[in-house]
Amino acid sequence: MHFHGYQWVGDKADFDKERLRRPPSLVEPTVTSPPEVLERYREAVAEWPVTGVPPLETAYWLIKPAKLIRGTWDHPKRAADWAVDRLVEYAPRLASLADRNRARCEWMARYITHTLVDGQDVSVGYYLARPQFLSLAVVACSPNRALAELHCPVGDSAAR
Repeated sequence: MHFHGYQWVGDKADFDKERLRRPPSLVEPTVTSPPEVLERYREAVAEWPVTGVPPLETAYWLIKPAKLIRGTWDHPKRAADWAVDRLVEYAPRLASLADRNRARCEWMARYITHTLVDGQDVSVGYYLARPQFLSLAVVACSPNRALAELHCPVGDSAAR
């Protein structure tokens, strides 16, 4: 098992657009489908592969383009360190003063490490100066515990 890290900073309004965060249906609509269903499917097929907006389910990062991966690690502690380093980097910009607290960052480091050691994905999000939002995710790969049928976007040899 290895881990991939993902980071997105963007407009909270984009994060709130479900259509950007939901992958296309595995069942293609038919010509008799309602026009709004056809349009939604076309948008999803066009937008899903190119948008870096976080998916609704953390494991779905694995079906996004590999170019969105910010790092790959073979040990959960290294992956957790990357996520915590991003939190420390963004701490001065976090909207909540409580989230900037060093003790809170240390607690998050322990939580992220423990969760990854257990083979689970981690996804956290924070408001920055409005309207910006920070999303960080670390996803277990080969296999993913939540969606084992998903294949690794870069293969098992990518772990560092």
